[in-house]
Amino acid sequence: MAKYYQPEIETASQEQIRAWQNERLVEQVKHVWNDVPYYRKKMEEKGVTPDDIKSVDDLYKLPFLTKDDLREAYPYGLMGKPASECVRIQSTSGTTGKRVVAFYTQHDVDLWEDCCARAIVAVGGTKDDVCHVAYGYGLFTGGAGLHGGSHKVGCLTLPMSSGNTDRQLQFMTDLGSTIICCTPSYAAYLAESIYEKGIRDQIKLKAGIFGAEAWSEEMRRDIEEKLGIRAYDIYGLTEISGPGVSFECEAQMGMHINEDHFIAEIIDPDTGEVLPEGEKGELVFTCITKEAFPLIRYRTRDICVLSRKPCPCGRTHVKMSKPMGRSDDMLIIRGVNVFPSQIETVLIEQGYPANYQIIVDRVNNSDTFEVMVEMSPENFSDSLKKITEMEKSLVGALKAMLGIAAKVKLVAPKTIARSEGKAVRVIDKRKI
Repeated sequence: MAKYYQPEIETASQEQIRAWQNERLVEQVKHVWNDVPYYRKKMEEKGVTPDDIKSVDDLYKLPFLTKDDLREAYPYGLMGKPASECVRIQSTSGTTGKRVVAFYTQHDVDLWEDCCARAIVAVGGTKDDVCHVAYGYGLFTGGAGLHGGSHKVGCLTLPMSSGNTDRQLQFMTDLGSTIICCTPSYAAYLAESIYEKGIRDQIKLKAGIFGAEAWSEEMRRDIEEKLGIRAYDIYGLTEISGPGVSFECEAQMGMHINEDHFIAEIIDPDTGEVLPEGEKGELVFTCITKEAFPLIRYRTRDICVLSRKPCPCGRTHVKMSKPMGRSDDMLIIRGVNVFPSQIETVLIEQGYPANYQIIVDRVNNSDTFEVMVEMSPENFSDSLKKITEMEKSLVGALKAMLGIAAKVKLVAPKTIARSEGKAVRVIDKRKI
């Protein structure tokens, strides 16, 4: 039986999960102490040694790692194995500062692909499926992770990568793709293209595995309706391994974290205090099986909630909610915290497409806040008076959600550039 399919792990008791985590955490702390001088120094500064860590209950004693640490230690400072034992690197896009480079031994790659395979199986995937991977390949973890997971499940794998939408649709129809893996914004773009070409009846998709960017429940339902599929969330970070750290099952009630590989905590983003289950806060991960890049207490900056409520699927691993925003890149406009997902929720509830852009600027020491929203072809033909009324309606709905007023500008269909990777939702000119 394939290694990834281990129901005895995914349905283990809480006592067994904790026993695995205790044993692996103790060994991992010894590993980083001995082999990662950068983290050993942080432990020494906090007055902690491996002897102080007996179980998960002692995790709070260990120092945090942040993306700033990863940049400071770039490129080799956080490696836990010599380069001669590593077989791959993956990297972030590097849009700000230095790139984050993560290293993998073959063992790390195998475990990562196992996690992605679990995600595919959780949405109903089998060896009889055609898995269409339209995440980016190369340094980006999306394509590589789902590609390897698809192989482990035994699916016929289409390594499409992103872009060239006409070719995507040709292969989707000719080869009968049944599972699509890509960003949610690209899934929405594919749905739009399928509608325009009139090939909806030729599409055999049953499920989509979408991640790498924030998306709302409203966007999920919109994609499901337009593509005729079930849309599932997947979560991961390049620093931790990539997609597959957690994933949704068919219940769509949160993403199961692979607790045999990762320990999750929720902390107060301001104080670092560990919060109890059910509290909203910043997600922190500790890798307990990774060899080459064994991050301990890594602050993801993603805001979410953890829950151990029983799941209908039978999996017992803790679930995380869909991230509700980020503690480090949320917009603070006129003193109010604003998350793009809140705006997306309003737009889709009001029947607008998922193509929009938030533009923030500062004029005369005051923040300006504009939301450009693309109209559907049907609405675009409305009179100027009707469009003005629609804009006013959106202004009111957004103010009710956010607590502050935004200028709304309705624009013609296809005015806002489509994304084949991560959508550019926010243009914050205050930082330029």
